Amino acid sequence: MRSVTVTGKTIEEAMKDALNQIGTVQENVDIEVLEQPKKGFLGFGGKPARIKVTKKLDIMEQTSTFLQEVISNMGVEASIEGRREDRDLYFTLSGEKIAILIGKRGQTLNSLQYLTNLAANRFSDRFVRVVLDAENYRERREETLKKLADRLADKAMVTKRDIQLEPMPSLERKVIHLYLKDKKGISTHSDGNDPHRRVVIVPRNK
Repeated sequence: MRSVTVTGKTIEEAMKDALNQIGTVQENVDIEVLEQPKKGFLGFGGKPARIKVTKKLDIMEQTSTFLQEVISNMGVEASIEGRREDRDLYFTLSGEKIAILIGKRGQTLNSLQYLTNLAANRFSDRFVRVVLDAENYRERREETLKKLADRLADKAMVTKRDIQLEPMPSLERKVIHLYLKDKKGISTHSDGNDPHRRVVIVPRNK
């Protein structure tokens, strides 16, 4: 039950009744006073307070609802599973047409992730980070990025020239930075502004 309309002799009494019905505390609800209580004359003609109490959706529910609406508007049916680890919200998408939501090199998935991050931080009173995955794409993409990083790091050392990678979202840039952090002979940094920010591999012996 998310919303109830109740009456009581006072607003406080009505509120207590509503919270018992919904099964939550006052901090988790929005309250709309529909009618103020009125005292009658000599015990006649009085009116009770009438309020509408609606349980607030938590950040996971709000973000999942937003994501589901966006996916539906794309004409794709997908189920969403979510979990939260402190400020990180993880959502996994699955369905028959999931490839549409991933897109070429994960571009559609990354765009969905970006939009969902914006929405989640509008719902939240503190910064949160959303990570979307589909069909284990993130793990497969991480392995691809590591192989690419190895190949381009070797190329940078041989040619003694900086190597610029294609623009990537921050999570993918982080994979490369961490993977090459301890590799001898090169260093890495990011250059440019999102969404065109990219990793640069720099040989130390150039």
